[in-house]
Amino acid sequence: MIEIIEDYEPFLKRLRERAGSDNEAHAKTVREIVQNVALHGDAALFSYTKQFDHWDIHPGNLKFTRDELREAYETLDPHLKEILLLAKERICRFQRRELQNSWFMTEPGGGFLGTRVQPLERVGLYAPGGRAAYPSSVLMNALPAVVAGVKEILLATPLPEGKPNGTVLGAAYAAGVSEVYKIGGAQAIAAMAYGTESVPKVDKIVGPGNIYVALAKKEVFGLAGIDSIAGPSEILIIADHSARPNFVAADLLSQAEHDPLASGILITDSKELAESARKEIERLFSLLSRKEILRSSLQKYCGILLVKDIEEAVEIANRIAPEHLELAVADPFSLLPHIRNAGAIFLGHYTPEALGDYLAGSNHVLPTNGTARFFSPLSAQDFLKRTSVISFPEAAFRSLAEKVEAFAEEEGLDGHARSVRERLL
Repeated sequence: MIEIIEDYEPFLKRLRERAGSDNEAHAKTVREIVQNVALHGDAALFSYTKQFDHWDIHPGNLKFTRDELREAYETLDPHLKEILLLAKERICRFQRRELQNSWFMTEPGGGFLGTRVQPLERVGLYAPGGRAAYPSSVLMNALPAVVAGVKEILLATPLPEGKPNGTVLGAAYAAGVSEVYKIGGAQAIAAMAYGTESVPKVDKIVGPGNIYVALAKKEVFGLAGIDSIAGPSEILIIADHSARPNFVAADLLSQAEHDPLASGILITDSKELAESARKEIERLFSLLSRKEILRSSLQKYCGILLVKDIEEAVEIANRIAPEHLELAVADPFSLLPHIRNAGAIFLGHYTPEALGDYLAGSNHVLPTNGTARFFSPLSAQDFLKRTSVISFPEAAFRSLAEKVEAFAEEEGLDGHARSVRERLL
């Protein structure tokens, strides 16, 4: 079911190729959907909803009323509601630390410089609403925008057969989402990016979805900002002799159950742990419900890599740049300075990735497919925009004018130079 691998380069090559394995097959369909919604607005949006979600939608039933959202929240199981509110409090506390403030400085000659930081005005969130419906993702995407001060937060979520997911709606109400639209897929992304007669255009689109949603976000980038092009879930666990085999096996399976393309990798320098973890994976597999998904991901993109030492494990982890990285070693903090590329790092035997998914407070919207080399977790900063502010009185201007003019002339931009020279006449 899962291999112990010593010659790991072929496995890493297969892992790298996973990112583009399905893109071309779906890209043409996504482009057609996006272009059709851009051209025909509501008519195309409603037609695709009928085609893919199998129910009739029109302007009168396109979004939930505030009373419907409140009812969904109030009818949640009280224990679940308590958990949602605890998650909200912890996420908001974390995100408030992420905020960047405006700053200004005055130079000795009187020049005034700075950055004004403002929230985006309207953002669009996407939340799966069918087989994969995650209220935790609603909180993780909406609350950073709330903390940033975004005025309008729209949520698009599909309703297969016209049936809503009450937990997703309750989470949206708890998070403070402004409007919830009953649309999904690439057509929902296009509607939020272009705007239709019934769906307003947004400044940025974030949130998880299937490959059609991911490719649609890529297609509309430039019309609206996006968080990233999300790929299948990933976990990489570096473990030494101190790790518990059942712990690392359970954590690996926790990500493998997401998607047939999900990746779960254990890297260890302990052959005994490798063998024990493999047995534990087989045992725990029999106890879990998503067996078909698990079987596919375990065979294709999961593996136990046996290396000579933990330093080699760290080197491989930095090459892969995983979404989730667990350091299941005796002294995890000693490894932390050596980790360069990871979406989130979980230190120690009692910090499972699942803790970060729900209640730690950090965001679980993380870079995938090796993009942790240059992308970061979703945060309140992603819903802010920065504007440079510059003001120079005449004396400060004259102190730099001749050098500005010379710089412009060096670049052959005599219009730039002239705009300075005119002020010196």
